[in-house]
Amino acid sequence: MTPAAVLCGIGSCLPARRVGNDELAGVLDTSDEWIRSRTGIGGRHWADPDTATSDLAVGAGRRALASCAPEDRPGVDAVVVATTTPDRSCPATAPLVAARLGLGPVAAYDVAAVCTGFVYALASASGLIAAGIAERVLVIGADTFSSILDPADRTTSVIFGDGAGAVVLRAGHPDEPGALGAFDLGSDGDGYDLITVRGGGSEQHLSAAAPEPGRAYFTMDGKAVFRHAVERMSRSSRTVLDRAGWELSGLDWMVGHQANRRILDRLADDLGVPRERSVGNIAEVGNTSAASIPLALDDARGAGLLKPGDRVLLTAFGGGLTWGSATLTWPGPDRFVS
Repeated sequence: MTPAAVLCGIGSCLPARRVGNDELAGVLDTSDEWIRSRTGIGGRHWADPDTATSDLAVGAGRRALASCAPEDRPGVDAVVVATTTPDRSCPATAPLVAARLGLGPVAAYDVAAVCTGFVYALASASGLIAAGIAERVLVIGADTFSSILDPADRTTSVIFGDGAGAVVLRAGHPDEPGALGAFDLGSDGDGYDLITVRGGGSEQHLSAAAPEPGRAYFTMDGKAVFRHAVERMSRSSRTVLDRAGWELSGLDWMVGHQANRRILDRLADDLGVPRERSVGNIAEVGNTSAASIPLALDDARGAGLLKPGDRVLLTAFGGGLTWGSATLTWPGPDRFVS
C-alpha cells in the first residue's frame, strides 16, 4: 500500500508586536469600523525590522517538532517552506531553517505560491512520503508581509499580518486519524498581475535603470481577487471532496485561507457549510498569507474545536493565480504532547 502523509505535530509563531486597527487609523485614512466591516480584522502582528521570515519559521518548526509524540520524533528527512517573503531572493530559506533547527543535511526547499503556498507545500511533502523519499517532513508556511507593504496604502496595509505555522507529517496508513487524503491544485496565469510585487525579479535587471520605488511594494486588485477567491476555492473544494468520497453534509470543519472574513463567509454559504463550522482567526492575526491555514489549525486545536476523526477541508487561493484544497482527518489527542 502506498503510504499516506499523516499529521503528527503542529506549531505556530507570531511576532511579539501587535498592531491594532486604531494604530493604523492614526497614520492612514481609515478607522477601526472601516477595517472591521470590510475585512473582519481587528489586529495583526508585524515583525520588527530585525526579524526575518526564517526567524518565524524556526519558531513554528521548533514548536511543531516538540509537539510530536515520542514515537513520532525520529529525524526529519525534508523541510518544505512555503513563503512569498524569503529572507533573500537567493538562496531558498528552507536550508537555513533546517540548519538552525539542527536537522542535519536533509532535503530542504521553498515553495512559492503566495497564499496557496501551504497547500502546495502539503501536496509536495505528501508526494515525498508517497514516493518513499522521506519518512517525515516538516512543512512550514511563513511570511513577513509587513516587509513588502506600502505603508501609505490602506487597501493592503490593513489586511496583512506576519506569522508562521508548521506541521510535521509522517508516513502512515490512508485510513488512520491524521491522514491527508485527496488534493486539488490549480492555477491561472492570466491573473498574473492581480496579486503581485512587480520589482525584484528578472523583469528588472540589476544592470538596468533603477526601478520605480513603488515596484518594490505588494499590490492587489481587491475586487477581482474577491470574486476569483470565492469561485476558485468553491470549485476546488467540491472537486477535492468528490475525490475523497466525502459528502458536504459529513464535513466537520472548513479551514479556508484567512484572506477576508467576507470571503470566508461567502465561501461557506456557497458550499452550504454552516458559518460556525468555518474555522477563522483573521480577527486576531489578519491575512498571514502562507501561514494562515496552519495558524488557524493550531488555534482551533488550542481551543479544543477539533476532535479525533473530524473531517477537515483545507482550501486556499493566492497569487499566480493559484488555488488548492486538501482533505484531512484530524488525529487523536495522543498524537500531540504539547
